[in-house]
Amino acid sequence: MITRIEMMTPMLKATPTFGPVWNEFLAKWDDEKESLPIYLILSDLARHITKLIASGSTAELVKVCRVIETWCDDGDAEVQEAVTVGLLEDLQNTNVVDIGKSEKIEQYLGPQSTREWQKVQSFWARGELICDD
Repeated sequence: MITRIEMMTPMLKATPTFGPVWNEFLAKWDDEKESLPIYLILSDLARHITKLIASGSTAELVKVCRVIETWCDDGDAEVQEAVTVGLLEDLQNTNVVDIGKSEKIEQYLGPQSTREWQKVQSFWARGELICDD
């Protein structure tokens, strides 16, 4: 199981260009190492992913989406929840990402992250609760 503390390690390998944002986040929350506000960095990651889309960094985007899929499959309950209602929701939120970018990310998602993506869409479109399968 991947825990909240471990989850960024594979992401930083998948997208080294996110490293400076991560390092700045760690420096800011240095006193909170054991309880980092992970949802804040996931919003930053959503914005980073949209930059990858805009710049046409497809190979890096594919790697990022593989990590997201791993988080959905192998993350503990806290990681899985953070991915769905943190990262995937932010990727659909035009207050976080530019209009038109969220549709482009969906094609790169794996099977489980696609299911989670659709749960978020159903929540916002029809008020369906986001719950485990």
